[in-house]
Amino acid sequence: MPEPPRVTCDGCGQPATSEHIARRLQRLEWATRHRPVHINTVLLRAVAPDLDDEFLYSPSEIFSGESLIWLAVAGIDPTGKTAAAVHAEFQRAGFLLAHVLECPSENGQQGGELQSLLDRRIRSTVTRIRKSFRPKRVALVSSELTPFVDSFSAEQLQCGVILDGARPFPLEAGSDQKALAGLREALAPELGVR
Repeated sequence: MPEPPRVTCDGCGQPATSEHIARRLQRLEWATRHRPVHINTVLLRAVAPDLDDEFLYSPSEIFSGESLIWLAVAGIDPTGKTAAAVHAEFQRAGFLLAHVLECPSENGQQGGELQSLLDRRIRSTVTRIRKSFRPKRVALVSSELTPFVDSFSAEQLQCGVILDGARPFPLEAGSDQKALAGLREALAPELGVR
C-alpha cells in the first residue's frame, strides 16, 4: 500500500502526515484560547515539546518538564489548581509562550538539520511576533536560538529583546536554577518582584 502523500506543515516546515497536521491544529487551538489580549512578554523557544504534558497550554491537569519551567518563570505554582486556573493566571500576567517550530521535531532532528529547519522559519516567526503578537518585549529562552540572535533584534521585532548577555537564556528541561533566576531577574519589573 502506498504511503499517504505528505504536505509541508506551515507551523514547522516539516513534511507532515494528516496526524501531524491534526496535532498542530489542536495545539494551536489550545494556545489561542489562552493568548493574552495585551501581550507583555513573549517567551520564545526553538521547538515545541513532544509530550502534551510539557506543552504549557495543554488542558492536561498534569504539568511536567518544560511547562513547569514557564510556570516558574511567571512565579506560578500549579499545585492544587486546575489547568484552567493555571492558564488564566499565566494569561493575566501577560505572558505568551511561542515556538519557532510550532510542532515537535518529527525525527528528533538535531544539529545542522534542526538549524536548517529553524533558519527556514525565522523570518515568518519575526513577522508573526511583529504583526500578530505585538508584545512589549521578547525573551529568547532556548540555546538553539543562539545562531539567530541577530534576527531577533529590537529593530526587527519592533519591541524590546531580553537576552542573557548576548545569548538566549538556556532554559531547557532540567536547566539550572541560575538561568531561571537570571530570566526572573530580567522580568522582575513585570512580575512585581523587588
